[in-house]
Amino acid sequence: MAAPKKAVKAAKQAKAKQKPAAKAGKKTKASPDVVKADPSLFDPLTAGEVADALRTLTEDRRLGSMAKVGRYRVICAEPLVVKPPHWMAGHRLARVVAYDYSGDRTVDACIDLEAGVVAHLELTKSQPMLAREEEALAVSIATVDDRVRAKLALGDVPQATMHYWGRTTADIAYSRRSAAVIFGRAGGHASLVAVVDLLDNVVTQVVPAEQW
Repeated sequence: MAAPKKAVKAAKQAKAKQKPAAKAGKKTKASPDVVKADPSLFDPLTAGEVADALRTLTEDRRLGSMAKVGRYRVICAEPLVVKPPHWMAGHRLARVVAYDYSGDRTVDACIDLEAGVVAHLELTKSQPMLAREEEALAVSIATVDDRVRAKLALGDVPQATMHYWGRTTADIAYSRRSAAVIFGRAGGHASLVAVVDLLDNVVTQVVPAEQW
């Protein structure tokens, strides 16, 4: 009777020794290999890639009204890289953020440049930061406005431009994309603030800086 018991015990011990090896094998197989990622995926988008991304975005049926009216501004277009095991890992991707003036909404999209499709699209009522073109436009509108020119002191110039969102529903900027242009002497204190409606391209408020 002793021999069979020893044989069973030996078999159990052999089986137990095999389990750690099996677990180790599964762990190695499940681990994503990020070491071999293509460094070129992080390169800045070329002018051609930006153009392809915008064309793919505006051809999407969900953005038909934005493309038809054509009143939108691209805030940023940058490369986007995702890690495995995501299905888009290894693809050349572009993230495009735009503001749709016609729909008063922000468009945040991921474009798969290799497949030529919109892989992800998010539409929100949030306000993204101003594009450089919007800042320049706001300054040009404010500096030629008669009310602003009448209140500027000698030597006052645009010091800064920032996105402005009204604090109350009575404020026009509460529901319309706007920018605040701050005037003052170079290196000195601010003297005047002009709020520009970027939808109609007009100055809606002119306020002394101390009352802002």
